[in-house]
Amino acid sequence: MDTPDEQAEDERTGELAALAEAARPESELTGPELPPDADFIVTKEHRRFTEFAAAVRRDRYIGLCYSPPGVGKTLSARRYACWHELEPLLKAPSRHFTEGRDRADWHTLLYTPAVSATPRMIEKELTRLGWDFVTIRTPDPLDRRACASAHALPLFVELVIIDEADRLKTTALEQLRDLYDRSQLGMIFIGMPGLEKRLARYPQLYSRIGFVHEYRTLSAAELLFVLQHHWSKLSLTLSADDLPTPKPSRPSPASPAATSASSSDCSRRPGASWRSTT
Repeated sequence: MDTPDEQAEDERTGELAALAEAARPESELTGPELPPDADFIVTKEHRRFTEFAAAVRRDRYIGLCYSPPGVGKTLSARRYACWHELEPLLKAPSRHFTEGRDRADWHTLLYTPAVSATPRMIEKELTRLGWDFVTIRTPDPLDRRACASAHALPLFVELVIIDEADRLKTTALEQLRDLYDRSQLGMIFIGMPGLEKRLARYPQLYSRIGFVHEYRTLSAAELLFVLQHHWSKLSLTLSADDLPTPKPSRPSPASPAATSASSSDCSRRPGASWRSTT
């Protein structure tokens, strides 16, 4: 027989379940399905990331993007790559040659390696992803952009973004460097602060880095705007007085690569420069 405390806990659980069920919209009231990025809000940092990624893709360098977790790096990468549109097509069981032939903004692959990813696994997965991408993008199977040399990605792939790059071991980094050397594309590594210091230990890879970008946290004004946007959907209001006062952050020592990312200029060698205009 349940004790009074257990009965009260069961009653509270039942009430929470009933409230959650009542808050769920009925199927006939949902209307048309919204696209996966319907709630995406373009912030100043996203615009800076877009400029950074466009520079890496244009100049065919390797770029580094780092920041603490949860500030929006992956969301910006998915948005830049139009991954909310591409991913369902790449996972579809059947594809044809006309789905993306008119989409000039489909030029980027987003890849997240597994924690235990080996060089062979990375090469296999990226090769398959690249050729599936070509199947969607090419207007003609004989298009030269659908061709590629051995161990390289087709020309339709102009940029590869590697998310969670902190997981990569030395051999995996060498595999990606080899892929970069064999292909005519740009490559971006996204990871945590300190990634640039770790990659500095590998001169063959580090010498190919042309851009370093620090993805900063939202300002107080942007944070308020984002929260107000989401809270309004819940019929709630939020004012600036509801936000905690941020504590001033202490500057941290920067590596040679990170020094260029501390301002809007992100360049490491002559001819490879990126300047934010926002």
